[in-house]
Amino acid sequence: MNETTEETLAKRALRVAIIGAGASGIAAAIRLVEDGNDDVTIFEKASDVGGTWRDNVYPGLACDVPSHLYRYSFAPNPDWKTEYASGPDILAYLRDVSQKRGIVDLIRFNSEVLSARFEKQAWHIVSSRGDEGSFDIVIAAMGVLHKPVLPDIPGRDDFAGKAFHSSRWDRSLDLSGKRVGIIGAGSTAVQILPAIIDDVASVALFMRTPQWVVPVANRPFPEEKKARFRNEPQAMDALYDLLADRFNSRFAAALVGENPEGLAEITQACQDNLANNVHDSDLRRRLTPNYAVGCKRLVVSDRFYPALQRPNARLVDGRIAAIEAAGMRMSDGSLIELDVLVYATGFDPFNFFRPMTITGEDGLDLGTLWEHSSTALRSVAVPGFPNLFFLGGPNSPIGNFSFLMTAETQLDYIRGLIGLIRDGACRTLAPKPKVTAAWQAEIDAAMDRTVWVTGGCHSWYVDRSGKVASWPWTYERFRQELGTPRLDEFDLS
Repeated sequence: MNETTEETLAKRALRVAIIGAGASGIAAAIRLVEDGNDDVTIFEKASDVGGTWRDNVYPGLACDVPSHLYRYSFAPNPDWKTEYASGPDILAYLRDVSQKRGIVDLIRFNSEVLSARFEKQAWHIVSSRGDEGSFDIVIAAMGVLHKPVLPDIPGRDDFAGKAFHSSRWDRSLDLSGKRVGIIGAGSTAVQILPAIIDDVASVALFMRTPQWVVPVANRPFPEEKKARFRNEPQAMDALYDLLADRFNSRFAAALVGENPEGLAEITQACQDNLANNVHDSDLRRRLTPNYAVGCKRLVVSDRFYPALQRPNARLVDGRIAAIEAAGMRMSDGSLIELDVLVYATGFDPFNFFRPMTITGEDGLDLGTLWEHSSTALRSVAVPGFPNLFFLGGPNSPIGNFSFLMTAETQLDYIRGLIGLIRDGACRTLAPKPKVTAAWQAEIDAAMDRTVWVTGGCHSWYVDRSGKVASWPWTYERFRQELGTPRLDEFDLS
């Protein structure tokens, strides 16, 4: 049976494996259990839930999406402390939700999935603990920002002080009186610098490319507002809808060329921030990007420019020649002496599932298939890999959006597909190759009019093949495209 089943299969219980106990994995487990799936296992490589919010503990860590939008639609939180939640507060929220919903009991901690192989209509999983058995469904919920990237600078191993990636922050380190270097000028560096400026002897920010910064204050929520949210849950829902419209609709439309007025407004805010808050004309020139606002992920901060202009801070935008034992050797021969070096140099967003190996039908290797560029029908399913689904897969909306909302939209689509399998419509399903190829061609053609292509920058949205791998349409279309699954797009067996 290929196109459709010749007879209705009996309803059956499914074994479901979820890889990753971060925000999307927790949501997947909650919803699948609600749907009546009683055999759900989450494999988590670490000893706690939380994903990126567990791994990142650097000073100043906060989300750049408003707190009341960066939450599960089904789990409002009246007790957010600030308008943009800190990393510790988000981690506490994820722990609380997973505990209250009984998800922790489904997790196999310290179990990193090493391989998943599809054989005899089932996925066979091997983890760091050994053979985990077979599963009918696999959901990869491993996130996109979890594999650190280090800069290709000679002498990295020669530095005599403390050196680490921002996602591997040394909790035991006391920065008091230290000379600190930060490599990078994106959101992470912009959060770290103001958070440490009062404690360090000096901080040097090594910037290759300036960023557009939108000045947004992170105000605390007054107790009376939190009390209102507790007493009137509908007020939280209204705020969620308002923020979703502003961030995931209007802003998304601006980036894909369908809201030029909105993009102009954001551009003006960033330009005004530079003009009004960077007082030295030479520093202002060095901090002014030469690409369009939105081409790179917007940096959100009203503290960065003031902190960078403190007497013990300096911007270094010259070329780095090498890292030496004592610090950073610049191309002009000067040495900037450092005690601590922080690599705020981001992640590989196209890592997806690696170093795990995924083997589909006829020995098809997903790592090889996605070596240069990744393709999945509606970002969640791949031809040749039946009953395997991704949360945060290829061409998911990325940038200044709520990933939790994105993951929930994808999850609802996946739940529809799993329901077909559970209810006996088929045993396995995978998207048709021609349908998937046509889908990717449509995405690639539409991408040309987005600011990521027209804006004149090179961002981390660009994959190894040189293509921008994001969502080229409005967020409304994202929800529409991931509505009810169309069976004619899938091979069923």
